[in-house]
Amino acid sequence: MADDFILTCPSPIGPRATIQLAHGGGGRLTRGLLEQVFLPAFDNPALAARLDAAVFDLGGARLAFTTDSYVVDPLFFPGGDIGKLAVFGTVNDLAMVGARPAFLSAGFVLEEGLPLDDLRRIVASMREAATQAGVELVTGDTKVVGRGKADRCFVNTSGVGLVAAARPIAPARVRAGDLVVLSGDVGRHGIAVLSVRESLAFETSIESDCAPLAAVVQGVLEAGVDVHCLRDLTRGGLATALNEIAMDSGFCVEVDETAIAVTSAVEGACELLGLDPLYVANEGRFVAFVPPEDVEAAVRAMRGHAVAKDAVVIGRVVEGRGSVVLRGRLGGRRWLDLLSGEQLPRIC
Repeated sequence: MADDFILTCPSPIGPRATIQLAHGGGGRLTRGLLEQVFLPAFDNPALAARLDAAVFDLGGARLAFTTDSYVVDPLFFPGGDIGKLAVFGTVNDLAMVGARPAFLSAGFVLEEGLPLDDLRRIVASMREAATQAGVELVTGDTKVVGRGKADRCFVNTSGVGLVAAARPIAPARVRAGDLVVLSGDVGRHGIAVLSVRESLAFETSIESDCAPLAAVVQGVLEAGVDVHCLRDLTRGGLATALNEIAMDSGFCVEVDETAIAVTSAVEGACELLGLDPLYVANEGRFVAFVPPEDVEAAVRAMRGHAVAKDAVVIGRVVEGRGSVVLRGRLGGRRWLDLLSGEQLPRIC
């Protein structure tokens, strides 16, 4: 669901609320729309589970299905583009419920005046990304709108995959004592996009971490790890993903700031721009919640893949009431809360 919005009235959402484009649409407002608009209208077990992809049985097969729309600005950025993002983003949502991605659809909303060479470049990127992710794009749609009715190109992708995990992977399975494993450094995607959008020049080039994650997850499952929960760190970054899992599981997540890798280039850019890298989006990073007896196998399996070669334990689950606590470098502790608005809109 799109999230570059704000509501013109406070929560709870009232009858006269409207949605306005803004530097908003953070975790609190997105959850507000889900809980007060979409869930009441489309209430069913698959949607109510609030997973990255719906999981259901069909004809004796356990399937996962997901959809997402991409409105990133600019269309091309260091390390990726809207096409690559659309393929990997949907593949990764399937991976987060333990599914092997198989097929994708793609819908394009094209603005009159979009250079055909740009469209060819986007499509070629999607083809390469699909090959890399091991999926086929088998159906799609194209719409053209007038000038000023869209921002050059929007892409929607939906995906279906076969669930390989023997047990459900969901916040409901998180337990006190679980360890939290982070697959790599954080913050690069959001800063890479912002650097082009705002024509910022940093001393060190910052590229998006955009990458497919299904192979990493399947490797962890094949290692016999009883994965309790997975979440990729897209909108709102690491802090938002941890908060969502904490709230949906009813437990507290404690994380160690010294264990969370942030490159010096990203850290410097965030300091310059007044951003917190823990809330900056990623497109090739995820967290895994696993029981302590399986954590060594999980880390070892993740490190066997280039995209997760720096996987490390960053925290644990403790008894609590749906919150996230950060242990700082100097020993202090602070709450990591959901932002009321996004730091960086239109990064995906």
